[in-house]
Amino acid sequence: MSTQLWTYAIVGATFLLYIIIAIVSRASSTKEFYVAGGGVHPILNGMATAADWMSAASFLSMAGLIAFMGFSGAQYLMGWTGGYVLLALLLAPYLRKFGKFTVPDFIGERYYSKNARLVALICALFVSFTYVVGQMKGVGVAFARFLDVPFETGVFIGIGIVFFYAVLGGMKGITYTQVAQFCVLIFAFTVPAIFISLQMTGNPVPQLGLGSKTSEGVYIIEKLNQLSVDLGFDTYTSINSDNLTNMFFITAALMFGTAGLPHVIVRFFTVPKVKDARVSAGWALLFIAILYTTAPAVAVFARTNIINTLSNATYADVPQWFKNWENTGLLSFEDKNQDGVIQYVAAPERNELTIDRDIIVLANPEIADLPPWVIGLVVAGGLAAALSTAAGLLLVISTSISHDLLKNYLRPNISEKGELKAARISIAVAVLAAGLAGLNPPGFVAQVVALAFGLAASSFFPAIILGIFDKRTNREGAISGMVVGIVFTIAYILYFTPQLGGAGTKEGFWFGISPEGIGTLGMIFNFITALVVSRFTPPTPEPVVAMIESIRTPRGATTPVEQH
Repeated sequence: MSTQLWTYAIVGATFLLYIIIAIVSRASSTKEFYVAGGGVHPILNGMATAADWMSAASFLSMAGLIAFMGFSGAQYLMGWTGGYVLLALLLAPYLRKFGKFTVPDFIGERYYSKNARLVALICALFVSFTYVVGQMKGVGVAFARFLDVPFETGVFIGIGIVFFYAVLGGMKGITYTQVAQFCVLIFAFTVPAIFISLQMTGNPVPQLGLGSKTSEGVYIIEKLNQLSVDLGFDTYTSINSDNLTNMFFITAALMFGTAGLPHVIVRFFTVPKVKDARVSAGWALLFIAILYTTAPAVAVFARTNIINTLSNATYADVPQWFKNWENTGLLSFEDKNQDGVIQYVAAPERNELTIDRDIIVLANPEIADLPPWVIGLVVAGGLAAALSTAAGLLLVISTSISHDLLKNYLRPNISEKGELKAARISIAVAVLAAGLAGLNPPGFVAQVVALAFGLAASSFFPAIILGIFDKRTNREGAISGMVVGIVFTIAYILYFTPQLGGAGTKEGFWFGISPEGIGTLGMIFNFITALVVSRFTPPTPEPVVAMIESIRTPRGATTPVEQH
């Protein structure tokens, strides 16, 4: 069978599986729609959390960024991994013990204010919508090449699939769909890596292959370093000291943003007990580590193969995969000196090859000439990663509107049936809006996602962490901090992102911090504002202090609430 037939077969089979699961797992109550009834097994929740967490940015874009950025690309790897550890250890158990549906629920009750809930709701919408736009771009990239459709058509197909199982199943349907999607995406990411590691180093374990020698007797990292230098690039493993400040701020924004992501936090509300939240967090970390430790190897293998295959090759003799990707517009050759030879070099005035970094993982099996079924499997994995996260994010948007805005703010007497209907309508509208925005995203998938993490770091993380560990932080402080943090971060991103109409240039970055890293500074402003304002306004009411102490006290211990 041809690559396209294999792709149709594998992608079609996985989509059919997702739809069947959504039908079988249809939500019949608001609790099932919001938190899957609160009865998901910890291991299954760990798999669903991993799928929710490993988005198109992790599957499609991260290895591509590492392939081209080298050492600097590690900021995405370190930030996202460290952030999940922070979330699992510091936040998940406490939020699960609080026992509500959403992050705005926690903010509203902890800071005893409907206005605090409203600010948190607005922050959740900004974060989730920005994040989901990146997923839609990933869906379009995958479909554009392998289903032989335009990028825009690919986005609309993705809209249709997510629309069906998210609107129908809610969190219950999404959870069990994400379990299936985790199995698909992790198999799809590791199988090609094993093939290519064997092919290039003789070692079947990609993580070990990264430190192995090639058939020429040279370590593959050393070979890539030399190839990079020959083309005028820095060595792959070099540290750009001029970029260390920005690298630190991006890593921190990704890490603290992870700990404030509402679609990941809500996953810990779906298990029966607080202990299960800890257990499922551990399983999720194990599942995430499989992909995250494989990605650097995939990046090195791909970059080496691209240089070996395309540098100084004649355009007339390029492999078919090059022409296929060229047709999508995501890879292009401009013959500047009209000699028919591809000049892939560091100097912009002489470089003739442009590669969208989001295609690297999808193109890697073709570049390595792997069997057609492996190529089809990778496409299915990329789509599973994008769609699983998109569904979780869209549910957060839906919940924010139907539960936090409608039920707890505008229409507190709305019936459960009415709330469920509102949730489905809002998720349908959000799917369409995200898809349209995904047609023209402000950067690569991982860059768009990094902006979302910055927004989460500057808004939610301080409010949640202070809400658990600082009893003196009050509603005035929390609201002021969230407003200052997210307004500053949004303004900076809009001003310094040309795709969003910004007039700022790289030379004008504050302290050299790019829009992807500015969320860290926004978070610092949030913390300072919240702490200072709280100290000059009335203290937190005693019942709220007792609630905080109850959340922080292990089950079985005597709490102030029990004494009262």
